[in-house]
Amino acid sequence: MLTHIVCWKYKAETTAAERQNHIDRLRELVGVIPEIISFDVGSDILHLERSFDTGLVSTFAGREELASYSDHPEHLKVAALGREISERVVSVDFVND
Repeated sequence: MLTHIVCWKYKAETTAAERQNHIDRLRELVGVIPEIISFDVGSDILHLERSFDTGLVSTFAGREELASYSDHPEHLKVAALGREISERVVSVDFVND
């Protein structure tokens, strides 16, 4: 099993509606990309100096399934949106023990 984590720090001018649209579009991937085993996404609630605005945690059977997800046309559209409205995007992928 492989865990995929992504965090977005939105640009200051990104509106609340744009942020919610991004989250909604991410959630829509669950019904479209069969390789997704689990998928959780939401807004930060602490708003600390080190906090990012939105985080995603998803799991896949392995690297091949993550690659299929990453290359899926619908994911590519949402990923482009996330990069467009963010000043910074970070990720980490790891194999679960």
